[in-house]
Order: sequence, then structure tokens, then C-alpha cells
Amino acid sequence: MKILITNDDGINGRGLHELAQVARKFGEVKIFAPDRERSACSHAMTLRDPLRVAEVDYHQLKAFAVNGFPVDCVNVGLTIGYPDGCDLILSGINAGPNLGFDITYSGTVAGAMEGAINGIRSIALSLAVFVQEAPPHWETASRWLTENFEKLVNSPIEDLTFLNVNVPSIAYEELRGTRVAEMGKRVYVDRVERRDDPWGRPYYWQGGSVVMSADQPRTDVQAVNEGFVAITPLSLNWTAANLANEVARHNEWQLELG
Repeated sequence: MKILITNDDGINGRGLHELAQVARKFGEVKIFAPDRERSACSHAMTLRDPLRVAEVDYHQLKAFAVNGFPVDCVNVGLTIGYPDGCDLILSGINAGPNLGFDITYSGTVAGAMEGAINGIRSIALSLAVFVQEAPPHWETASRWLTENFEKLVNSPIEDLTFLNVNVPSIAYEELRGTRVAEMGKRVYVDRVERRDDPWGRPYYWQGGSVVMSADQPRTDVQAVNEGFVAITPLSLNWTAANLANEVARHNEWQLELG
């Protein structure tokens, strides 16, 4: 099996190392990752600057640092690493959750999304660390992935779909199981904070605190909060089919859906 790995935490990210060590047990691994952290870059792509690629020493694996985003890494990797294509693209393991609306911002998810666009089975993986000061349980993510790797790779898949996996950052013995769940809601408050620099000039820092309702049944948010690994199949077909029917019917327009 030919496996291409990327992430958005950068070539030195701990999760990338953990993912590579698991993946190499199941096939040939080549790594193409950003040369720096690219968190929250979403599906950004470099178009007006040259992409530089540097081979790096990485635990006896073929690995390259790219001065771009995860999407760039996937496309460069498919160009020079696997010009004849690969069997699997893995993105992660992200240091933090990618739940609910996070997927719209996540470079980790975008790496898997780009794989799906290229017609390749793709999986985004994240370690759901909620408390910044708490030690991340990388061993939990690695062990779960090792035990479930072949299940993920052999799961049913459709064109333009991919899997988003979130592993709770708890001791492996505390995991309660695995749930396939729909995307929940994960929203932020106080998104932009005004601050002053030492000269009294205002600037703005974007981030905010996460607010998650505990009442989100059948979602990835609830699954992870209850100690389950959450797997959410995602589709690149964003068409709201039910709404399309209503819009066409309401306005007496022609409906064209596959």
C-alpha cells in the first residue's frame, strides 16, 4: 500500500511522527508536510508564490518539508512522491480536536479533502485535547489507530467523500468505544479581542473560547465528550438537496439534481 502523509502542525509536529510510525507498519510511507505550523489555514492553496521542497531526515522515511499549506503538500506529494498515484492519504494527527464547524477551518481536514478531490481514499485524524495544560495522550491515538487501521482502510467509501476521525485525549483504558456520528456544532465566542501595543496603538487578536452544548445527540461532539472515538464521513457535495427542491418548487424553476 502506498501512503502519503501530511498535516497542518508542520514537519516537526508530534502527531505527524505518531501517524507515520503507525502507517509504516501497513505500507510504504512518504511524508509531505508544511515547513511550519499552518493551523486553521482551511483549504488554502499557494498560487502566486513558488513552492520550495526540501528533503529532511525523518526516522528512515522519505520526508519533505514544503513551504506551503496542507493542500499544497498533497499536490506536491502526488507530483514528485507518487506520480503514478497512491492508495491512501492520511492527514494528522492534529494536536487538538476537529469537531463540528472546526472542519471548515482545519488544514488537517483540508489535507484529506484534497485527497478526496484527487480520487484517493483519505482520512483526517485528530487528538481531541480540550485542556491546553493537560498532557496529550498520543499513545491513545497511536494504539487505537494501529488496532483500527485496516478497518478504516477497508470501510465503504463513495466518490468525493472522506473520513474525519477524532480520538479523545484520555488514557486508552478509558476509551468507551468508537461511534460513527454526524458533524455537530462547535462555535466560538469573543472571536476577536482588541488589545493595545506598548505605544497605545490598537490591534486585534482572533481566537475566542469554544462553547459547546452538551445536548448534541448522535454528533461527533457528544461522542468525544462521552469518551468515544468519533468517525464522521464527510462529503464534498455540499448541495442542500432538500432546499434545492424547495427553491425550485417555490419559484417554479427547473430543478437539475443528479
